[in-house]
Amino acid sequence: MDWSFQLYSARNFQPWDKVLKLLGSLGYAQVEGFGGVYDDPKAFRAELDKNKLAMPTGHFSIEALEHDFEGVRKTADTLGIKLLICPYLVAEARPADTAGWRGFGERLAKVGEAAKKAGYTFAWHNHDFEFKALPDGSIPQEHILSAAPNIGWEMDVAWVVRGGADPLPWIERHGRRIAAVHVKDIAKPGQGLDEDGWSDVGHGTIDWSKLTKALKQRSAAKYFIMEQDNPNDIERFARRSIEAARAF
Repeated sequence: MDWSFQLYSARNFQPWDKVLKLLGSLGYAQVEGFGGVYDDPKAFRAELDKNKLAMPTGHFSIEALEHDFEGVRKTADTLGIKLLICPYLVAEARPADTAGWRGFGERLAKVGEAAKKAGYTFAWHNHDFEFKALPDGSIPQEHILSAAPNIGWEMDVAWVVRGGADPLPWIERHGRRIAAVHVKDIAKPGQGLDEDGWSDVGHGTIDWSKLTKALKQRSAAKYFIMEQDNPNDIERFARRSIEAARAF
């Protein structure tokens, strides 16, 4: 399997040329982009090529996707991105009810249509808030997926768990929608206190061996992307995570 790496994990460990050299040396074949690496796509592509890294997936804000799709397209084409991913909705923009979440799903559906016409695939990336029950007991993630039936899902498993849900039933129900997976781990009790409670993959509380098997068997995921939102040592996180993942 070609393991990928979400570059957001390395945002505090600049410069990027050293980060990409490290990832290439550790055996990563792919990286996932985010806004912090799109300033000079041509120069960044040259560094990727130098380190034999591909960037098949990339995160783009809902604002950019809705209001500057041409800019997104130029960035994606330069970097080689095929799967466009909307990664987040700021707290003040999050709906409070079923109708609001269905409306947001419809917005994502329109972006998905534009992406498809332009030759890309498109997916939504979850955090924990999509799994917090609404006043009527329903779950926002269900409304997003049902209102945008033709878009994919980049499943961030650790955020699903932090949202209070079991990932396996979601994989069973929506596996065909899962285009990519964020491979992330939650620290054991008392650990990771200076890393927002995250851990290196394979060293935390998530049974990644079991989940990887389920995802391979029951999902359409093509990309498996390491992420840690706030690591204190990027070399340790990147190295230990890919070492553990090779045994999954």
